[in-house]
Amino acid sequence: MAIMLSGHVIGLLKEYMQDLVEQARQEASAQERFGFAATAYRPDHAISDLLALLDDRIESEGMQVGLPQGFLHDMWSLCNDASAQVTDRVYVEVNVGSEAGSKARTRELTYRALVAFIEARGRALSQGEDEAEA
Repeated sequence: MAIMLSGHVIGLLKEYMQDLVEQARQEASAQERFGFAATAYRPDHAISDLLALLDDRIESEGMQVGLPQGFLHDMWSLCNDASAQVTDRVYVEVNVGSEAGSKARTRELTYRALVAFIEARGRALSQGEDEAEA
């Protein structure tokens, strides 16, 4: 079953994603100050972190901010569908770009690719509905 998210929900997702990117930047800064080396961090880690944050946010504020019923399940499905495409895109961007593949950078690229996937799927779904109505 294809899932279409409203602009409001995509906006909330982008805010949550930005929170996670900023958190990773702060963690990296703290680790550098204490001399810790960064560990490998992959797109699937970024997606898992996003789903964990969504679970927490739904628990604490889901209804107040307008997240729909079943949203976490829908996001799990979307992330599963997007996983290979997102991983490939992040791999290419990390290996082509000049910026190091830090946790923050991996999250940023992963979430950008995930939002692009969600928005493209939404456009495809709405075009399919328009064609069905014609």
